[in-house]
Amino acid sequence: MGMKITLEQNTAAAEDCASRIEKRFGGTGITCSVEHHSNALKMAFVRITTPPQHWPALAKWLRFDLGVNHCSMITGTHFPDGGADRGWEVAYHFMRQPIQNQAPHTQCVHIAESLKGDDVPMEFEVLIPLANNNTPSVPSVQNIWVGADWNEKETWDLVGIQFEGHENMHRVLNPHDSPEGFHPLQKQHKIRYHEHNEMYDDAQGFLRKPADEGRVK
Repeated sequence: MGMKITLEQNTAAAEDCASRIEKRFGGTGITCSVEHHSNALKMAFVRITTPPQHWPALAKWLRFDLGVNHCSMITGTHFPDGGADRGWEVAYHFMRQPIQNQAPHTQCVHIAESLKGDDVPMEFEVLIPLANNNTPSVPSVQNIWVGADWNEKETWDLVGIQFEGHENMHRVLNPHDSPEGFHPLQKQHKIRYHEHNEMYDDAQGFLRKPADEGRVK
């Protein structure tokens, strides 16, 4: 109980991952770096930026060669003033975790401080800038990570970024009869929090109002 990997283990594993990515994909336009969270622990993670055309090859390599086995989140952002090469961006968040399928009547106990190599848990962030046009799309990785299935649907539903090859794309947060082309997190919609004020942590009954009340964001 209470075990955790050390910062030294974490940093060494992140640097090893970045080195292997650069060795495998150097010169293709894929870049990577080791970053550190801003919280107290300052744990390292690997940030990768890739053109969309190289994403399928990179995704398969991350999953089957580097052991990245969990897709935790996918988000998309609209940058209407971002220039020709970055009108949109997809951000993927992955984890590599030392998970094993156990045979009946057996168990596997991981000692955090003893983990080495690809068994050290690691966080990955993959960024894919997309051209500034009306048809943003990236290849789906639904067939590589089961966790991408829902997350790709959610990102398309809210932001409108297409995931080429997704086998069952449909609305998951907006009503199923939402107008075609309506994706509320695209900047042209200019919605302010669905037209109601947020509830602030005001013990006297939510009397506090935002300073920019009435503005359209």
